[in-house]
Amino acid sequence: MKQKKWIFTGLATCIVVAALVFVLLVSKEKASCEAPTNAADSNLDAKPVIYLYPEETMDVCVSLSYGGTLTTTYPKYDETTGWRVTAMPDGTLINAADGKEYSYLFWEGTSNIDYDLTHGYVVKGADTAAFLQSTLSRMGLLPREYNEFIVYWLPYMEQNPFNLITFQTEAYTENAQLTIVPKPDSVLRVFMAFRALDAWMDVEAPVLPQFERTGFTVVEWGGCEVR
Repeated sequence: MKQKKWIFTGLATCIVVAALVFVLLVSKEKASCEAPTNAADSNLDAKPVIYLYPEETMDVCVSLSYGGTLTTTYPKYDETTGWRVTAMPDGTLINAADGKEYSYLFWEGTSNIDYDLTHGYVVKGADTAAFLQSTLSRMGLLPREYNEFIVYWLPYMEQNPFNLITFQTEAYTENAQLTIVPKPDSVLRVFMAFRALDAWMDVEAPVLPQFERTGFTVVEWGGCEVR
């Protein structure tokens, strides 16, 4: 079936970064990440989704170099070419492989990454939604983005007495490296690692990054529950 002319021109130079990156983060406390519904020995980076916001409609190639095994992608990720889409300023994506419309790029995967829980926030389960609304907004997510984040994670968090909530930086981004062509002007990657607690504990609060959307903007969010 012939593709329409406006889909995916000029992407011949997109190259998937094939090398897997394994990160060992040395810290005072380490923990393995697990899917809320998976068995105890299964580590899962759950529902990272990637939004693309170009200033004008353009063809974009997104490649993921992940230090683990991809378990689910939507639209389906091509290990050779990555995701190839036409992105529009409102975030709408048209996928090259099937010509269908998508709201974002989705992936999940298993890995042995350890996340640092030494800096974070202890929040009552009942206060989780309000905390995430406020904090994710301050980190730079738009209401559409942080509401989709909350809808996914709240069922696993609000019934806990307390949650230790952390936001990972290099431990996550180095283990799940993105290559995007054309190169975006601003990128925000928010990855939450949380642990359910029975009681309050003291933890040092992190310094949250400040984010300004300029030009071609890419936003990603994801997370995991730490057992």
